[in-house]
Amino acid sequence: MTINPVRNFAFQGRQKGISNGVNLEMSNNLIIKESHYYYFQRLNSNNLVAVFSDRSLDLGFHNNPQMKGNRKRLLDDLAIDYQDLVCMKQPHNNQVKRAEVSDKGHGALDYESALDTFDALITNEKNLALAILTADCLPIFFFDPEHNAIGLCHAGWRPTKGKIAANTINKMKEELNTRPEDLIVGFGPCICKDCYEVGKEFKNYFSDGLIEKEEKFYLDLIKLNRIQLQEAGVRTDNIIGSSFCTSCHNDEFFSYRKEKTFCGRMISLIMLK
Repeated sequence: MTINPVRNFAFQGRQKGISNGVNLEMSNNLIIKESHYYYFQRLNSNNLVAVFSDRSLDLGFHNNPQMKGNRKRLLDDLAIDYQDLVCMKQPHNNQVKRAEVSDKGHGALDYESALDTFDALITNEKNLALAILTADCLPIFFFDPEHNAIGLCHAGWRPTKGKIAANTINKMKEELNTRPEDLIVGFGPCICKDCYEVGKEFKNYFSDGLIEKEEKFYLDLIKLNRIQLQEAGVRTDNIIGSSFCTSCHNDEFFSYRKEKTFCGRMISLIMLK
């Protein structure tokens, strides 16, 4: 894949930009918009693809007769065979799997073939496209440039409670020789702390990242996962954060909280080339 930043809309620093009529604020590093997806300039290179899609294509499994065609359309733009995707059933736990070449195609064409029991994938295999599907949960991208290894995790509140980000790093350390201080980590779009209202029982789950205002409780997925990353040894300047809220910018991203049953799904994808 060759991406030309000159013809894309870019976001830098704490500035705001307009994409399809939506104000989007970036926290650091350059994130650039293509036709159906965004990519991290710092992560994408001649040997790595790391992107997340917008809502122009529903890429989810359920109630979606256009799934295969939409996946093909997006993946063709990235010069990746959509039939080679590696997807999980994402049961909202904290389990991490090392993906192998034999996993290629699992979940690419149907939910039944997706990998069971996992919410995160890691690999050092080339041309193995790891993917997760989200519509409010936080996608987290991991890249180890020293050992040419990658990871991707689905950090909703349950996986976050189970320390999915820390587990992904530990799995990369154990199996791929990753050092946390070498990792570059990117956050995709998720529901923000001003929109993510939760029940008061969440006080039993989280000692941090919970905001109480006007007798309501709100959860900060970004803060909680940033803390996990930093406690695991990731350098603060190696965390590429975005302020893309799926609920605030529902005309740009899918949001289950706003759309409920008929909500589509965005895809987050990472692959070594």
